[in-house]
Amino acid sequence: MIDHRIVRETPEIIREALRRRRFEYDLDRLIELEARRRELLQVENLRAEKNRLSNEIGAAYREGDEQRAEELKERVAEISAQIEAQEEELERVEEQFHAMMLELPNIPLDEVPEGDGEEDNPVLYEWGDRPEFSFEPLPHWELAERLGILDFERAAKIAAARFTMNVGAGATIERALINFMLDVHTREHGYTEVVPPYLANTRSLIGTATLPKFEQDQFKTREGLYLIPTAEVPLTNMHQDEILSAEELPKYYAAYTACFRREAGSAGQESRGLIRLHQFNKVELMKFVTPETADEELERLTLNAEEILKRLELPYRRILLCTGDMGFQPQRTFDLEVWMPGMNRWVEISSCSQYGEFQARRAGTRYRPEPEASPRYVHTMNGSGVAAGRCLAAVLENYQQEDGSIAVPDVLRPYVGGLVEIPAPVG
Repeated sequence: MIDHRIVRETPEIIREALRRRRFEYDLDRLIELEARRRELLQVENLRAEKNRLSNEIGAAYREGDEQRAEELKERVAEISAQIEAQEEELERVEEQFHAMMLELPNIPLDEVPEGDGEEDNPVLYEWGDRPEFSFEPLPHWELAERLGILDFERAAKIAAARFTMNVGAGATIERALINFMLDVHTREHGYTEVVPPYLANTRSLIGTATLPKFEQDQFKTREGLYLIPTAEVPLTNMHQDEILSAEELPKYYAAYTACFRREAGSAGQESRGLIRLHQFNKVELMKFVTPETADEELERLTLNAEEILKRLELPYRRILLCTGDMGFQPQRTFDLEVWMPGMNRWVEISSCSQYGEFQARRAGTRYRPEPEASPRYVHTMNGSGVAAGRCLAAVLENYQQEDGSIAVPDVLRPYVGGLVEIPAPVG
């Protein structure tokens, strides 16, 4: 959530941010509500006047001035009616104002390039050599079905379309990827591993700005809890309504979870294989930091995610999302895209974003810079470290062999009992 003072004092900053984002929003209405809200907050002055006059009534009776006392009582009754009316209107205005503030996107940092969509995202650099094949490389879903390691058909019978089951080596390799990622991030990058709930309440999804904006993308239970769309939700809310000390920051957390999303996705390749599912596995990286260190910490977090791809020897590139393609919540986002030779395209495998105070204001997470100082909001950031299903897809496509087998990356072999390949199908 954006600071109320910006709406009140410098709304032109928000108006320019909305223009850069290509985001339709009735800012004039929000400004009107903020002005009326501040007017109605003057109800405290009426309460003070009512108390003063009530004291005068007692004094008038003690002095025997009943006429004065009755006049004062009439005035107190008028003020009471005013107070009641203002309180009712204030409640309505506060509710409307708060709802509109929740729908207002974050303000992009100045260094975020302006643009309309993904075609305007600058590529910052590319790492690794794309593999060259002496044969026509296959997309991962065809490879997986031939090898019998992913079963989309049975998963659809059990659940619905956009679900899959990992079978045999498919399950083993994805589990190995998850364990490898967690080991690197916790043992080398300084993250504390967390196993969070897979369900979260409304307040927690509001805390990450998932609600109300993305309500339609969520799976919701009859009890009113939501299946988490990413571990970002529980990790960001770990310190909900807490005041941390400066010595506790930065805090780094990592979590493997299943993630659940109702998103329909797009047609074609996006709807096939492991790229866009209703349920998928991901290792999430999360940081709580001070404002002064936020830019540096985002760079470090993004490099942590890149390290996974480097060790797997998967070619990837880093791009900076433009204003028109960046999500609702971030101030700035770096996407890591892995090369998929079977699909003949780049596919996002990690999105690393910083949010400033945007999420912390909603979750109520603050810190005290010094023991006697007033609390300030922390800055939050997160990124995939990385998406396990998409990583499995990238391994299948980049490590496919001419005989139909899949070589196992060197760094994964200790996690799979020394297995060097998924053997080609017989017959």
